[in-house]
Amino acid sequence: MRWEDFRASENVEDRRGEGGGGGFGFPGGGAGGLGIGTIVILCIIGWVTGINPAILIGGAEMVNRPRQEERQAPDGAQRRTGPPSDQSGRFAAAILGNTEDVWKQVLPNQTGRQYTPTTMVLYQGGTRSGCGMARAAMGPFYCPLDKKVYLDTTFFKEMEQKFKVKGDFAYAYVIAHEVGHHIQDVLGILPKVQRRQQQVDERESNRLSVRVELMADCLAGVWAKNSDERFNSLEPGDIEEALQAASAIGDDRLQKQSQGYAVPDSFTHGSSAQRMRWFQTGYRSGQTQSCDTFRAAQL
Repeated sequence: MRWEDFRASENVEDRRGEGGGGGFGFPGGGAGGLGIGTIVILCIIGWVTGINPAILIGGAEMVNRPRQEERQAPDGAQRRTGPPSDQSGRFAAAILGNTEDVWKQVLPNQTGRQYTPTTMVLYQGGTRSGCGMARAAMGPFYCPLDKKVYLDTTFFKEMEQKFKVKGDFAYAYVIAHEVGHHIQDVLGILPKVQRRQQQVDERESNRLSVRVELMADCLAGVWAKNSDERFNSLEPGDIEEALQAASAIGDDRLQKQSQGYAVPDSFTHGSSAQRMRWFQTGYRSGQTQSCDTFRAAQL
């Protein structure tokens, strides 16, 4: 992926160093290996329940409402904002910047909604978010309460080591997926899903979560298609990298690795085949409308 040609986003809050932890390099950049880290079964929990997300098979995605005390900022310290200067930070800022440049054109043209960018928080170890404590084991997540994407920068290296998934576009797909949740928030989808989840049982709530996650995968595909058309950003093998990542983080594959069998009713993100299929749906069409997983007869 030609990410070094992208505009770096200014909407980056760098908290690395506040909680300790070492940096890492980026493959192809001459400084070791940036990987995709501990993705696990990431779950959406209604954010009015007051329950912190469970860490399932090593991680969880927080789209919940934390207790009041958890929402308080830990301090009033000034934090670094703007594009970081290290390789991994520059990569994250560049991908975020490209999503901004793509969605500010695509979203109004395809939906009539203006795009308001999210902020990406880079951290190591742990930090506070509007949705409670963010920890490395949780993996990247989007918090709708503060409209921010949280990314522990050790995540990529762990994913490379544990799931053998690597490649800059695979990492970009992960970021684009979280930005996809922000798109859902901008479109008013996340609040509607949360309200519905409060009215149904756990099985149906999980099914709603799967539709939300597959839509975010599809929106990542829409971004990839439009980014390539506008910026000629993709290189041979990039789409395969994204599909490999999508396959590696399917609920069925993760559950089989963890416990030896899969329980479909407990899926919160979709199977490997579903995640790959919906990314491809978005990529092939380039249209946000193709990502309506809630009206799809078959996922």
